[in-house]
Amino acid sequence: MAKDPILPVDDEARSLAKRLMRTARSGALATHEAESGMPFASLVQVGTDLDGSPVILTSQLSMHTRLMEADSRCSLLLSSIGKGDPLAHPRLTVQATAERLDREAEDVKSIRRRYLVQHPKAELYVDFPDFSFWRLKVASGSLNGGFGRAYRMTAEDLLTDMSGFFDFYDFEAEAVDHMNVEHSDAVALYATQLCGAREGAWHLIGIDPEGVQMALSDEILRLSFPKTLTGPHEVRPMLIRLANEARSRIS
Repeated sequence: MAKDPILPVDDEARSLAKRLMRTARSGALATHEAESGMPFASLVQVGTDLDGSPVILTSQLSMHTRLMEADSRCSLLLSSIGKGDPLAHPRLTVQATAERLDREAEDVKSIRRRYLVQHPKAELYVDFPDFSFWRLKVASGSLNGGFGRAYRMTAEDLLTDMSGFFDFYDFEAEAVDHMNVEHSDAVALYATQLCGAREGAWHLIGIDPEGVQMALSDEILRLSFPKTLTGPHEVRPMLIRLANEARSRIS
């Protein structure tokens, strides 16, 4: 009997999948063309909601927008980009249903803010009347973490539990602004000392119960917390702990 190539999902696999979801700037979106019965793949910019759900911004002129309107089922391929064989790098396929968001809703205004922090050039067209945000409601995922590392994942494996983090959009925005204005040195140390990144003017772009995202130009980093937070009151102590750890690594 052939050996099952699918491995049991563990914390390492979950962490890798979540890092791909929160750091990918683009992905291949596959929708369904009912008339021909064929799949239709297109390149889209990708952001995330607080729980890690992928968020895309599309024009009514795009074929994939019209296909999502007709059939909300879709999948999104996210890949880690690097040198050498592209198949040697981790990639994640997310199966989901696409939900168009009401741009006037308060939470969507916060999603808009988060998306523009990750994709600032989208400011040029985000408010065009034919553009809409879509949240991809994750159903399952397939992670390939490299040779011999394949996993089938549930939505619970891929998304961050936000219970206990009510009204976190405003808290996150204030915390991100505070860190970038008052503690930019700590943010840079998170990137260089804890993530091994290059020197530069790194800035914080997102906080969630399981980690933070930082950006420098077109590069995005994910720094996972040593433990999952249980509420907003634990954010500040964790950021201080990470800053102290980063400073201790400076030789």
